[in-house]
Amino acid sequence: MKESSKSSERIILGVDPGTTIMGFGIIRVVGQKMSFVQLNELLLHKYPDPYTKLKLIFDRTVELIDTYHPDEMAIEAPFFGKNVQSMLKLGRAQGVAMAAALSRQVPITEYLPKKIKMAITGNGNASKEQVAKMLQSMLDLKELPKNLDSTDGLAAAVCHFFNGPSAAAGLEQAPKPSAVSIPKPKKGGYSGWDAFVTQNKDRIS
Repeated sequence: MKESSKSSERIILGVDPGTTIMGFGIIRVVGQKMSFVQLNELLLHKYPDPYTKLKLIFDRTVELIDTYHPDEMAIEAPFFGKNVQSMLKLGRAQGVAMAAALSRQVPITEYLPKKIKMAITGNGNASKEQVAKMLQSMLDLKELPKNLDSTDGLAAAVCHFFNGPSAAAGLEQAPKPSAVSIPKPKKGGYSGWDAFVTQNKDRIS
């Protein structure tokens, strides 16, 4: 029985890539239940060299993997749009984190931001604050961090629990988040990459 119980336990690492702040969240899944393990963030704004930032992202991701031994990584996919330079920076950050996971043979699943928000709140246009509050309720978090990049990373992990391969066996019976009342975003939400960049300047250097 112990071996069966142990084999059903999974650790999921969620990553919210960024070149100014990179958020991480880790959950433990046993059967169809998830529990909170850790929130973390990597502050990169004080490092002017972009290649130093990429090295730090790689090293920190490897450190988390070696410490918590996740079975899977869930990562937020960057937006695609007209602002090529900003997209390139986020894409590099994501790629380096993915390379770190691949170097440790950790399977990776990407999720679009709207997919993550929908999984957590029931609304693809939810704000960072609304996602964080729902996670706080789901995982019984005592308090939320000042920067919500780490909760965005945690949201990716929880999204994977609801939608990813590790939950496939019991997904139909797994608890699903209830929809919350969310104000309509201005002008219909993000109209494209430029709108996303304008509303998320803290994530892109």
